[in-house]
Amino acid sequence: MDETKTTVAEELDEAAVEAELETLGVSDRKYLRPREIFAFLLTSFGQKNLSQYVNAFRQFFVISFLGISGSAYGVIMFIESIYDAVDDSISGLIIDRTRTRWGRLRPWLVVPTPFWAIANIMLFTAPAFLVHEWQKIVWVVFAIFVYNLGMSYFGAWNIMLYNITPNTNERDSLIATSKFMELFGTFLPSIATVLVTFLPNLTHNKIGMQDVYTGFAVAMSLIAAVTAFYGFSAMRERVPLASREQMQEVGVIESFKNVFKNRPMFILVLSGFFNGFKSVGVASESFYWMHNSKNLVHGTIAGIFTGLPNYIMVPLAPKLIRKFGAKAVCVGSGIFAGIAYLATFLIGVSGDFLVDWDVGNTIVKMVVITLCLTICGLPNQLMNVAGAVLQGDVYDYSEWKTGARNEALVQTVQNYFGKAANSVIQLLSGVVISAVGYVARKDEFGNIVAESNHNVLLGFWAVFCLLPAIARFLYGITLMFFNVTGETKKQMLKELEVRRLEKVQAMEADKENNTEEN
Repeated sequence: MDETKTTVAEELDEAAVEAELETLGVSDRKYLRPREIFAFLLTSFGQKNLSQYVNAFRQFFVISFLGISGSAYGVIMFIESIYDAVDDSISGLIIDRTRTRWGRLRPWLVVPTPFWAIANIMLFTAPAFLVHEWQKIVWVVFAIFVYNLGMSYFGAWNIMLYNITPNTNERDSLIATSKFMELFGTFLPSIATVLVTFLPNLTHNKIGMQDVYTGFAVAMSLIAAVTAFYGFSAMRERVPLASREQMQEVGVIESFKNVFKNRPMFILVLSGFFNGFKSVGVASESFYWMHNSKNLVHGTIAGIFTGLPNYIMVPLAPKLIRKFGAKAVCVGSGIFAGIAYLATFLIGVSGDFLVDWDVGNTIVKMVVITLCLTICGLPNQLMNVAGAVLQGDVYDYSEWKTGARNEALVQTVQNYFGKAANSVIQLLSGVVISAVGYVARKDEFGNIVAESNHNVLLGFWAVFCLLPAIARFLYGITLMFFNVTGETKKQMLKELEVRRLEKVQAMEADKENNTEEN
C-alpha cells in the first residue's frame, strides 16, 4: 500500500512539474519596450543598407574603376576569406567573454565603427596617386582586411536579437519584423544605379560614375554608424549569462569542443556554404545590367517590382512557420527557387531572348525578366525569416547542451567554416568574370563602355541564373537534415526556461547576500 501511495505521489509530482514547465514554455510575458524594438529595427536598417551596397557594387567598382583584373580580385578575396575566418575565431572568444556595465554585446555596436566605415569608403575610392597595379592591389587588400576586421566585431548586433528577450515567441516576432524592415535597406543602394546613369549627363561629366559610387559609400557608412550608436543607447540584454568566473572555468579548447558537438550548427554551415554560390550571381548583376541590357537603370526598375512581393511574404512567414515549421519552410523555399532560376535561364537563352537586349523589344524583355526574377525571389524573405529562427534554435541548442550561452563562439565556428568555404566562392566570383572573357573598356571621361561580344554576354547570363539555381537547390536539400524540430525542440525550450529561472534566482540571491554583508 505504501509503495502504491509513493508511486501515485511521484506521478502527481511529475505531472505538477510538467505543468509548470508547460506554463513557462508558453509564457506571454513581454520584455521589449517600443523604443528597443525601434532601435533594433533601425540598426538592422542601417546595417542592411551598408552590406547591400558593398555586396552589390564592390566587385564592379574595383574591377571597372580601380582597374584590378577579375582574377586578381578573386585571389584577394580568397586570401581575405581565410584571414577573416581566423580573425572571427578571435573576435568570437572576445565577444563571448566580454562583461561590461553596458552588457556583453552592446559595446561592440560602437567600438568597431571607425574601422569598417573608413575602410568601406576606401573600397569605393580610386585615388589618382594609385598608378601601378601593385599599388591598387595593396589599397584594396588593406581596405578589405580592415573592413572585415571591423565587421567581425560589429557582427555582435546580430546576436543581440537572441539576447534582448528570453521569450521565443517575442523573438520570432521581432525576427519577422526586422526582416520586413530590412526590405527598405535595399532601396537606398538601388538609387545609386539611377544616379550613376543620369548624373554624368546632367552635370556634363562634372560628376562622374565613380564620384556617385564614392558618395554613396560615404552615405551608407554614416547611416550605419548613426543607427548603430542609437541601438547601443536604447537596447538592453536580458538573457541570463554565465559569470566571468564561470566562463573562465571553461577553457578555450573546451569551448571549441562544445561547439563542435552542435550538429544543427553544422547543417546550417553546410546549407550556408551551398547557398553562398548565389552571391557569385549577385556580384555579377551589375555586369549583366550594364552590358547585356545596356543600361544599369533596367536593374533598378526590375528591382522595384521584384521586391514588392517581399512586403507580403515577410508578414506571411510567421504564419507558415507556425503551420509547417521553420525547417520545412526553408527546404520548400530552396527547392522552389532553384526550379525558378533554372526556368529563367532556359527562357533567356531561347533565341538569346534575354542575353543580348540589342535584339528585340526592350519593354517586352523588361516585363519578362521582371516577372521571372519576381518568381525567383518569392521565397527569399521566407528563407530569411525561417533561417533566422533556425539560427536561434542553434544558439538555444548550444546552451541546452553546454549550460552557457556562447553565441559569438558558435557564430565564430560557423563563420570559420562558412568563410573558408566562402573563400572558394569569392575566388570564383572574380574568376568567372575573367573566364567569360570580359575586359573593362572606358570612354574619354572614364565611364564604362557596354560590352558587345556575344560569348561574354552569354557568360554573364549564365552566371546571373545558373549559380543561384544550384545554390538554392543545395540549400534546400541540406536543411532536410536539420534535427532541432518537433518534440526535441519543445523539450529543449522547456528545460531552458527552468535553467534560466534558476540562474535569475541565483543572481538575486547573490545580490541579497552581498547587500547583507555590506
